[in-house]
Amino acid sequence: MWRESDARIGLAIAQRLDLPELLGTLLSARGVGIEQARDFLEPTLRALMPDPSTLIDMDAAAERLAQAIRQGEQVAVFGDYDVDGACSAALTTRFLRELGCRVRPYVPDRLKEGYGPNPAAIAALCAEGATLIVCVDCGIAAHAALEAARGLADVVVLDHHKAEGAVPVVAAAVNPNRLDCGSGLRHLCAAAVAFMAAVATLRVLRASGHFGTSQPPDLRGLLDLVALATVCDVMPLTGLNRAFVTQGLKVMARGDRAGIAALLEVAQARDAPSAYTLGFLLGPRINASGRIGEPDLGVRLLTCDDPVEARIMAERLDSVNRRRQEVEAEVLGSAFAEAERQSALGLPVLLIVGEGWHPGVVGIVAGRVRERFNRPACVAGLQDGFAKGSGRSVPGVDLGAAIIAARQVGLLETGGGHAMAAGFSFRPERQAEVQAFLVERLSHAADLPGAADLFLDASLMVPAATAGLAEQIGRLGPFGAGNDEPVFVLPRARISRADRLGREGGTVRAFVQGESGGRLKAVCFRAKAGPLAELLLNSGGAPVHLAGALRAERWNGEVSASLHVQDAAPAG
Repeated sequence: MWRESDARIGLAIAQRLDLPELLGTLLSARGVGIEQARDFLEPTLRALMPDPSTLIDMDAAAERLAQAIRQGEQVAVFGDYDVDGACSAALTTRFLRELGCRVRPYVPDRLKEGYGPNPAAIAALCAEGATLIVCVDCGIAAHAALEAARGLADVVVLDHHKAEGAVPVVAAAVNPNRLDCGSGLRHLCAAAVAFMAAVATLRVLRASGHFGTSQPPDLRGLLDLVALATVCDVMPLTGLNRAFVTQGLKVMARGDRAGIAALLEVAQARDAPSAYTLGFLLGPRINASGRIGEPDLGVRLLTCDDPVEARIMAERLDSVNRRRQEVEAEVLGSAFAEAERQSALGLPVLLIVGEGWHPGVVGIVAGRVRERFNRPACVAGLQDGFAKGSGRSVPGVDLGAAIIAARQVGLLETGGGHAMAAGFSFRPERQAEVQAFLVERLSHAADLPGAADLFLDASLMVPAATAGLAEQIGRLGPFGAGNDEPVFVLPRARISRADRLGREGGTVRAFVQGESGGRLKAVCFRAKAGPLAELLLNSGGAPVHLAGALRAERWNGEVSASLHVQDAAPAG
């Protein structure tokens, strides 16, 4: 379907900022007004970051962190095993270490300990000498576990998961999703919350004269971690998040962080870092360790300053990621088959359970199911008498709230998350009850089409698809959740040549000619099989309509345009 825009606003934006009219139209279609257009194209923290004190408990958290820094305390940073957890833990660890604290990062083992703080781990960290425990990307619902620190260490929680009822009794619990938090920052990931806590802490230290005549650390160097977490946790790339990612990508491009530089090299990332780099090259490798490898390997990589050690860890993460892909492939076929059956029944929520499925891949499989069927999908593996799993949702369907509600009524043993993702566990005999509850709770998802709508922005003739236009379109990035990349239709194009690329032939490359001339390269990823790949490879020179994103590619100092194909149809 065509994306709606206001032509008058688009024209006014183009005239005010001296942009091509098409760019103004694209901005208007994304809800950007005339007054916001400049900040959208050039997002800065100076313009978009609010006072951290707008977050409830932030002042108390900053005071306690500042106290730990002044006294050189031993601090434990308790993280999570996903990318946001690793980035949050690495950011907080680096910040506190630079200012003189002794810091012990800790990430629980997914299989042995599960998600979030547990009493045994908290007690052990206190026994090691920690006088402050900072929980990042977890902790807001860990009432019982955090009780283990009472009288031994203070606790500061920096989280973003949905909170319910009373918060834990701790020194500070900063979470924009607290029911009593009026900051309006519910869209932040945990690493962003941790960054704002660092900003607030520096403010406290400066006000007390802690730095004297010396310069405090420049926190902008931590924005690459915030950007990585924001993209990988699928936070909307609008407003403040857009500034975090835009500025973070600039920091990452400098190559100063040994761990990220090594991982980029191992992933064979040749272009300047982009949201794609974060979400598809770096994120899966860091996630892989927490899923099926060493849970803290991602944090260790992101806090490593030795290039040689970083390279060794990056190669290990790459190897673990390949193993994760193999495990995922074993589960995916069965999950798709069951999802097909449930989808045929018209169920608005898919709940798929398999014997022995590795808990480290069920979240990824849920995401794949969600993509294919355009439904909230929950996937779980049966182990040790429980079904333990993860869910992924679609825009407009709050899965996290539904999972929390299911836990509150006693259907789930554990459960929590946010709108787009959740984790849970239940006893196998309650599977039908759990699904019935989710189906009723999220019944509005039944109105979703069987496949996600492809929103089209404009029609474009092949000669007009130039490198210059592609570079202009790139100014609208970073693209991702909340800021879709523009999709163009190339009508009645002819494919002069097409072939397969990649180790397994999963990418189709084609060369396209327009009716009025011009030539353009087109690529289609994840096209190992299916009607789209078949049409691209075997159009026989007949005209086809192509839909995709126009991107600028840089190679040996030259810039060219390419169409990243998302759909195609015979022109008839």
